[in-house]
Amino acid sequence: MPSSLAFVAKYIGQVHWDARPEELRALGARAAALLQQPEPGAEAADCLRRILLVVAATKRHRKLDDKFVDVLERALCLPKCPPQIQVLCAAILREMSPSDKLTLSCHEIQETKLLSTVGAILLAQGNKKAAALAVGQRVIKVLEGRLPEGQSSRHLLPLLSQVISVFPASLTEDQTNVVNKRMVDWLRYASVQQGVAQPSGGFFSTPRARQPGPVTEVDGSIATDFFTVLSLGQHYTEDQWLNMQAFSMLRKWLLCYGGEGASSPSSDDRSEVDGSVMSMVSATSTSSRLLPPKERLREKAFEYCQRLVEQSNRRLWDPGSWGLLVVTGSELGALRKPDGDLQKACLIEAVTIMDIICRQDSSYVYRTLSCLKILHGRISRDLAYAWALLPIAQFFLNHSETAAVDSEAVYKHLFTRIPAQLFHSPMLAFEFIQFCRDNLRVFTENFSIFRQSFPNLFKFLAWNSPSLILEFMDLLPALLGPDTAIEMLHLLLDLPCLAAALDVQLRSASASASERAACDPAAKPASCLEAFRHPLYRSSFQYLLRTEAAPGDSPERLAPLRQLLGSVANSPRVVQCAETVPVLLQLFFNTASECADKPLINQLVLVLLERSDQLYELPAFKADVHRVLSSQLLLLCRLHPSLVVELSKELLEFSGTVGNIQNKEDVYTYVVWAIGEYMSVSYDKRCTVEQINRFFEALEAMLFEITQLRPAASGPPSSPRVIAVLMTALTKLASRSQDLIPRVSLFLSKMRAFVQHPATASVYSEQDSEEILTRATELTNLLKMPSVAQFVLTPTAEVAGAESQRDTHAALPAAMKMVSRFMERGAGFVPG
Repeated sequence: MPSSLAFVAKYIGQVHWDARPEELRALGARAAALLQQPEPGAEAADCLRRILLVVAATKRHRKLDDKFVDVLERALCLPKCPPQIQVLCAAILREMSPSDKLTLSCHEIQETKLLSTVGAILLAQGNKKAAALAVGQRVIKVLEGRLPEGQSSRHLLPLLSQVISVFPASLTEDQTNVVNKRMVDWLRYASVQQGVAQPSGGFFSTPRARQPGPVTEVDGSIATDFFTVLSLGQHYTEDQWLNMQAFSMLRKWLLCYGGEGASSPSSDDRSEVDGSVMSMVSATSTSSRLLPPKERLREKAFEYCQRLVEQSNRRLWDPGSWGLLVVTGSELGALRKPDGDLQKACLIEAVTIMDIICRQDSSYVYRTLSCLKILHGRISRDLAYAWALLPIAQFFLNHSETAAVDSEAVYKHLFTRIPAQLFHSPMLAFEFIQFCRDNLRVFTENFSIFRQSFPNLFKFLAWNSPSLILEFMDLLPALLGPDTAIEMLHLLLDLPCLAAALDVQLRSASASASERAACDPAAKPASCLEAFRHPLYRSSFQYLLRTEAAPGDSPERLAPLRQLLGSVANSPRVVQCAETVPVLLQLFFNTASECADKPLINQLVLVLLERSDQLYELPAFKADVHRVLSSQLLLLCRLHPSLVVELSKELLEFSGTVGNIQNKEDVYTYVVWAIGEYMSVSYDKRCTVEQINRFFEALEAMLFEITQLRPAASGPPSSPRVIAVLMTALTKLASRSQDLIPRVSLFLSKMRAFVQHPATASVYSEQDSEEILTRATELTNLLKMPSVAQFVLTPTAEVAGAESQRDTHAALPAAMKMVSRFMERGAGFVPG
């Protein structure tokens, strides 16, 4: 068991997590007494651990006794205090932050390790500006002077990094120059000899120990250039440790203090006018020691990064063999994997820092450009270095215009190959999508490959949907355009199918040679894995897993694939992917409605009708998608009411199919509502009486079908809402073609017999039956005054836009109910 878990397990039964204040005071008093002894030992450490566990494991703020806090501070600053006690005292004081009882100060501290400990406590107090100023000034003061024997600057760099994170403006220009000079020395002039092993104190420890040799490169050769984080040795010297620490905080330092006044007034002009040759000559001919500290650090940092790029090209040395370990990238053996990972991480950091330097001084652009072109050509075919392609692409995005180079090939390789082959890497997926988010404006305005690659980017979403849904909420609107809208809608509806296909693709890649050879092209595949390699399904899989948009291809080819992939529908990954689709559909339609023209809206409605019964076989998924599609149909009809006339043939076919009521009631209900609402000359002058009559006959047949009482029928198959919407739509159509009024009035008069029939009463509740009967009564009374019915059921555009007249589901305008009440008082008519 790890030590931290063993510690918790040991004390979880001994410490009452919700200790009362008096218990905590007693524990603090005992610890204070132990700390005041000449040599606090194991018992004091044990007591401090208990207190730390109590204050760290409770949510509410714990108040410690003032005397105990004072004892902790004094114990922390005692020169002879055991390190274990110091660490525990500091941890307790940090957990109690912010505290107004703290009297710690760093102004007089000379010892670097203690300054690092106290500085971290002060930065945790909440007063960020004051603490950062005080700690920062003290750190610079110590770095500026000569450290006493036995002191090390290694403890100060993490604290300095924390200071500039808390309050970047905490250092003055003179103070930053001190750090700039120190970092130049640490980065460029560290020893190239290995450190001396610390004597163990044993019998064989003698001064005649073997002298340390030079540091080596990762390939085992002796280093002939300056030391970097990729230089290897058995032991490291103090300045080598500082070299590694300085590189680890170099990016943050340059971003905070490297940009202001970075370039000379003529640097931009020189870079643009004189070209790459002049820039390189200018940069190399300047004596670096004559440069100001900021510019000198920039130059040495650039040289350091160039050396890291060169070191990343070296093959790894296997100390257990006589030769080179002839593997790189993804073929790296487990023995040297940590060194290989370090190579890649340092390469990514080096490229990122070079990009920052070029943004601060454009005279470095051409030197970096030639270096990164070679690097991209070397690593672009090795998937193990895929992460490094992102900062390289970022460099070209930032500087290709300055350098006047065409970088389209870099982005094309990035968007076509990486998502297709590494979609299953969650960290890379996040970094890739974050890279796209950070550069959305540049990509959408300048590079068509970004939008064309949306099928590839959606692979990240399909495989990592829970963790990437928020990122894609930002990305999807930028990918959506008139040329991608229809294909993207199809792909969103097929997203669970895509997740299933990616799973099959991964399993197929890892299948053995015998399993691949077992596929018989003449036989019907027995599993998804066999189907993936079967000629009959190959084109369907290729279309679903395409890397770029293919607007000319037909999505209908995926119908058999959806059925085939139904066997993995219960996979947790597929289910999670399906749960994100309704949210993305909502966002898709909200975005499309802002930029779509009328022909595109018509196309979206046709896809909506077509795909409502062509979905991946997940019941909950289909129900959620139908709910979203039905609400979005309403939105599209309001944007473009004429679509009901323009798509009358398709809508007539859809509304006249009984199966649509049973399988997709939500969508069918809204289609019928749209027909009743917008099939009117008020919305489109092209609307004819013949069209109204055809829709009336189709809807009349449907209402008759679902309300007729067959002796063998077990009950009506449709909900009261569908019946109410059909009655309302028929009444609206009849009010616009008044020859139809007697037919609909006769039909409405039979509704009392329908709801009172035993077969109906056994299915519908009393409230449902009452609502159907009430609606029939209101509609019948309204039709007795055709001119009023036409005004109420087909209001003008001004009246229809009023809030009180909106008929969002199946309800009728308020005016209709008033007319109905008036008719009932006047005639007492109730349909029988």
